[in-house]
Amino acid sequence: MELRGSDCAALQFEDASVDMVFCHQTFHHLVEQDKALAEFWRVLKPGGYLLFAESTEAYIDTWVIRWLFRHPMHVQKSAEGYLDMLRQQGFEFGARNVSYPYLWWSRSSDFGLLERFGLRKPKPVGQREETLVNVVARKPLQAHAE
Repeated sequence: MELRGSDCAALQFEDASVDMVFCHQTFHHLVEQDKALAEFWRVLKPGGYLLFAESTEAYIDTWVIRWLFRHPMHVQKSAEGYLDMLRQQGFEFGARNVSYPYLWWSRSSDFGLLERFGLRKPKPVGQREETLVNVVARKPLQAHAE
């Protein structure tokens, strides 16, 4: 295993030279998201994997996060927005490759306290605005032309 870091929008790797890209909580900080994703695509070998974990606009645009941190708000996406971005780049994944953690600290109004004390039932996936999305996406063996 070799671990190297680089600028997301200008990776210092050869084309199709990487088996896996681990991208954890990065895209909500990037202005050039499409350029970074194109670089991930470029360096991944056909059949390679992108492990993508990201906070969504529903979380980044909460009062506590806006108060404590700066983020480029004009590029924030919903969970579905991130999934669409990955699909448009050409990555493949199914429903079993996607999860939506709904962690207490990602809840905007009360940090999940009402649910913790049994005063409100948590909404299931599909009935709530997702705050986090995790995806295991694969670059197809026969990737489309870049």
